[in-house]
Amino acid sequence: MTTPLSLPLPRLTQARAALTREVEVVDEHGARGTVSIPAERDLTVYVDRRELVTLMTLGAQPELLVLGYLLNQRLIESASDVESVTVDWEVGAAAVKTHAGIDRIEERTAKKVVTTGCGQGSVFGDLMADIDNLQLPPTRMTQAQLYALVNAIRLQESTYKSAGSVHGCALFTLEPGGTEATMHCFVEDVGRHNAIDTIAGWCAMQPPDALAGDRVFYTTGRLTSEMVIKSAQMGVPIVVSRSGITQMGHEVATRVGLCAIGRATNRHFVCYAGVDRLVLQPELARRSPA
Repeated sequence: MTTPLSLPLPRLTQARAALTREVEVVDEHGARGTVSIPAERDLTVYVDRRELVTLMTLGAQPELLVLGYLLNQRLIESASDVESVTVDWEVGAAAVKTHAGIDRIEERTAKKVVTTGCGQGSVFGDLMADIDNLQLPPTRMTQAQLYALVNAIRLQESTYKSAGSVHGCALFTLEPGGTEATMHCFVEDVGRHNAIDTIAGWCAMQPPDALAGDRVFYTTGRLTSEMVIKSAQMGVPIVVSRSGITQMGHEVATRVGLCAIGRATNRHFVCYAGVDRLVLQPELARRSPA
């Protein structure tokens, strides 16, 4: 499918939903109280009136989630392929209208792979298809920038701090050789795959020069093959996680030349792959955090 470059970005509704709800609980002492829990809900996606998939989500930015999902599934090539995304929480549905349809949609969505994503993520087709064609930019990150990134996440107000049980993802840019990391987008959802899809949708809606600088992706979840592939498809060559990495995630990162950093908390981290993209400054690890 080819879409003329002159087509505008899609029209998106702003169908926000409450991220948490209060429930009554009883603790180990028998004391009653209330706590906040994430408000997970189902969202069924229809593309040109054809049911595609049901996503389990918090519903913070559902239009961007749907747009990013279609991009990361490689069902569309750009946001301009889509005319509109309309979300209606009363019926739990997202209606996607494209300009020219999706070529061979039945064939391309016939094979479904259930992933390890929280909330049980699904991808269509071959996870490894075309990854050897991905060309990542020659981004390098200093250890000081890595620490700045981790600290920005620590300070970020989040649903996780108030209710737990969610994953967070963020997109940063770096100044070459510097010490700072600028956060542009932070998203939480019940699954890390939803969070990265939402960021992909957000990126697709930005002007071409809005994200000048080298990009780094952060996730609270483990680096599975799905997370590494989606990051690489977004043109992000460095991924940081506070968790670890799977065997397939490591294999894919090595194959595409992506830097995968895990166990990143405070001043500790482990670089699993692509260490040539990391400018090590081991003396910083011995300093006390500010």
